Amino acid sequence: MEQQLKRIQDKLQHLLKQYQLLQKENEKLVTENKSLKEKLLSGSSHSEGLEQKVAALKMATGNLAEADRKELEKRMNGYIREIDRCITMLAE
Repeated sequence: MEQQLKRIQDKLQHLLKQYQLLQKENEKLVTENKSLKEKLLSGSSHSEGLEQKVAALKMATGNLAEADRKELEKRMNGYIREIDRCITMLAE
């Protein structure tokens, strides 16, 4: 009887330790999740601002030479791909 009580107490102590570890890990994950959500929102608003700038630049490119216009579009598309990649990474 005494041995069974000792085993139950040991198991209980072990479960309490696991519970505390899981609580700490959960707090850490909640904090990390909150931080990533804030970064995602920041990235999204930054992306929207850049999209507006791209639209304005596209309207302004009518005055550029064909080669310059193509180079500008190529660079803007590269920036947009990089932003999309960053947003995708933040969303994961």
